[in-house]
Amino acid sequence: MADTAQADILKNYTVTDSGPSRKRLEIEVAADTVDERLRTSVDTILEEAELPGFRRGKAPKALVEKRFGSNIRNEARNQIVAEAYQQAIEKSELKVIGDPFGTQLADIELEPGKDLKFGLDVEVQPEFDLPKLEGLELKRPMLEGTNERVDEELTKICLNEGTLEPHDSSEKGDYLTGNARMVDQGGTEHYNIEGAVVQCPPDGGPNGGKGMILGVMVDDLGKQLGLPKTGETKTIKAKGPEQHEVEALRGKELTITFEVTAIDKIVPLDRAELVSRFGLADEAELKGRLRERLEQRIKVQQATAVRQQVAKHLLENTDFELPERLTAQQAGRAMERRRMELMYRGMDEMEIENHVGQLRAASAAEARQNLKLFFILNRVAEDMDVQVSESEARQRVAEMAFERGARPEQFFQELVQSGRIQTVFLQIREHKTLDAIIEKAKVTDVKAEDFDEKDVEATA
Repeated sequence: MADTAQADILKNYTVTDSGPSRKRLEIEVAADTVDERLRTSVDTILEEAELPGFRRGKAPKALVEKRFGSNIRNEARNQIVAEAYQQAIEKSELKVIGDPFGTQLADIELEPGKDLKFGLDVEVQPEFDLPKLEGLELKRPMLEGTNERVDEELTKICLNEGTLEPHDSSEKGDYLTGNARMVDQGGTEHYNIEGAVVQCPPDGGPNGGKGMILGVMVDDLGKQLGLPKTGETKTIKAKGPEQHEVEALRGKELTITFEVTAIDKIVPLDRAELVSRFGLADEAELKGRLRERLEQRIKVQQATAVRQQVAKHLLENTDFELPERLTAQQAGRAMERRRMELMYRGMDEMEIENHVGQLRAASAAEARQNLKLFFILNRVAEDMDVQVSESEARQRVAEMAFERGARPEQFFQELVQSGRIQTVFLQIREHKTLDAIIEKAKVTDVKAEDFDEKDVEATA
């Protein structure tokens, strides 16, 4: 595809296929535009430059160009590339996902009096036909907030609200604080963190001897870590997860040294003290509150089970090629989407991080399934014109804050400041899209014991 039409600073551009869901953009900007932007950059720096022996803005132009030449060219280059790229995208009507710059930008050079020619590989939304979206037959499990589940929730809260009791030696389930350093087989340091926290994998835990350290799930962490004492340094060997959002870690042989500086055991809060802390009359009233929370969580679990059946239908009946490999940006988005989804389902921080660690360690096939579903739901949402309002986002944040025992407004601001609020909007958009399909489906309530988990295993 080519288009030689003049548009602002574009002299020419071409778009060619460079792989599944990838395009190669070749862009050309005329020399007179390059020279004009260089002059503008020089003039801007002239006004602000402070050189020894000259008042601000009074240094000779030749001296400023000599002193700040690379800065001038880089600023002009960044402006031209960004503007030309945006114009090429608009004219070609490409649906680009993610940021194409980064390492590609560093190779682009700007020379006075010469046309600027550069190429960028961009990831685009794949094109595909959607399967049937109406009349699906779905099942909704009938779940109950039993007394046993209420007691389990109360035990978990007492643990979360408990106090830390320091020890000199550790036992399984204890939390270790220390200095952690991660290097790969080439000696490159990736992390060096003081105050890192690691849990000694507990007996009978859901992950067996697995455990997390510096965001990496290690299959035999319990065996490698052992039960260290304060002051001991442990060396942990691991392999960088193939789907890690930091591409430099993928597939690398990693060595993590962990110097234990503190060991803490969590002593659960007494139930009577928990009742008093929450300002309630007695344990019965506390259990009543917990039952209300569980009932709300059950509704979320039921909705999730039905949505997952729709997601499985979409995955199994939509065919298209994905990008050949997951980029760091795609992996990062997947991690944030999973983290937000688990927060919505009411999982605590430790459970969430364990799930995210498992997602990093997931097979390439699993990671590609997640990416495929993202593209499908985005396409369906566009076709259905699914929109999300700020009030809906605030309501969702309030629900998650309730699960975490946090103040809704404060939690909302934390998400805004960390840049994660967009993930909330995306989560709601996906849920509303799935719910729009469910509205046109036949949903049958079934007993929990009759609900087949295989119906949702593709997206669990």
